[in-house]
Amino acid sequence: MGSFLANEGLSIVVILVWLGINVFLFVHFYMAFLIDRWFYTRAILGHALSWARAPAACLNFNCMLILLPVCRNLLSFLRGSIQCCSRTAARQLDRNLTFHKLVAYMIAFHTAVHIIAHLFNFERFMDAQLEANMSSLPHVLSLIGNKHNESFLNPIRNNQTSPTIVMFTTVAGLTGVVITLALILMITSSMEVIRRSYFEVFWFTHHLFIIFFIGLVLHGIKRIVRGQTLDSLKKHNPITCHSEFERWGLDQDCPEPKFMGNPPGTWKWVVGPMFLYLCERLVRFYRSQQKVVITKVVMHPSKTLELQMKKKGFRMEVGQYVFLQCPSISQLEWHPFTLTSAPEEDHFSVHIRLQGDWTEALYIACGGDRTRLQEAWELPRIAVDGPFGTASEDVFRYEVVMLVGAGIGVTPFASILKSVWYKHVQENTNVFTKKVRVRRGFYCVILFVCVP
Repeated sequence: MGSFLANEGLSIVVILVWLGINVFLFVHFYMAFLIDRWFYTRAILGHALSWARAPAACLNFNCMLILLPVCRNLLSFLRGSIQCCSRTAARQLDRNLTFHKLVAYMIAFHTAVHIIAHLFNFERFMDAQLEANMSSLPHVLSLIGNKHNESFLNPIRNNQTSPTIVMFTTVAGLTGVVITLALILMITSSMEVIRRSYFEVFWFTHHLFIIFFIGLVLHGIKRIVRGQTLDSLKKHNPITCHSEFERWGLDQDCPEPKFMGNPPGTWKWVVGPMFLYLCERLVRFYRSQQKVVITKVVMHPSKTLELQMKKKGFRMEVGQYVFLQCPSISQLEWHPFTLTSAPEEDHFSVHIRLQGDWTEALYIACGGDRTRLQEAWELPRIAVDGPFGTASEDVFRYEVVMLVGAGIGVTPFASILKSVWYKHVQENTNVFTKKVRVRRGFYCVILFVCVP
């Protein structure tokens, strides 16, 4: 139990804090729409108003978080900064994609609640406009705004429309549809079976996040959900005046109420992460323009391609990984590969198993299907982004380490074993780990143990 808390305690705390903030935001904004300012809005919509606005606040919070776990350079910087203070905290950054998925699921949940609540809201707005009882409060509230330059409460202004028309002819409705479709496509294409079999589908569909965020920022720009203005509240108390709506405008104590919507606030939540992500992409673009020289191409058995490369200023640690792009194959696709070289070597290398269209195309571009040796000028241009850190780079900071891998999953250990050889044999460097054991099983499982 103690070891479990030592390893997973901080992760549990982070998840509980994240869930607690979601619960707090939901409850706080649910209650915020039960105050007097929204009395007349609730007269039409009931509690569906709060059920729509509370998840919207949680959506803003989670959309603020969703981009941060995929800012690789930011995470690498944070990992290096806190490594000296807390290894446990640094290890949490290695679970960035897990947290990214959890936040995505939370966004999907709150989106569903928000949509369902607004479907009820559209229906009730329509019912209030079509109310047969002309003297009912919801119908009277729906008639406010028919005069020139008069504020309105009900966004459905006549009885010749429908919720469907409103959905596709208003900014809020149209952006809501776009956001929902983009989210559905991103989540469904992220399923493991699609990622593994049709990576390109996942890759291209996931970039709908750009449309998602544009729609999110524009969603509330027309202030379609309205409440009573603060100036109107001072002159018109809805608690005492709602039962005397026949005398609104005739009685000085109850003038006709005025309404307006809240200014859009989503941009305040997401502008920071969007700026950080933009900086991330600019760094990636700069790195992609740096020259990379392929010094050696090796075709290994079991359909594995090894690329040895050099890049000015490239510095790595054991267990790190890079993203590779081959512009002649695709201008947009970047694929992650673990570095199999040691930091002590004068080059860096990756081993690539041929799985999928992109790796097959790279194999052909590097001359894997040819019988003759390929000239250097015939090799394709390669762009490299990275390196990025993983937990494996901490291997020499522990007295006892066990590493288990199978198949292509042994690639991080190639870098570690090479580095061990350089440190102990060639350089005779004094490192924390003193002994190495390597075992191979039937499935090519390697067990690497360092003991003092």
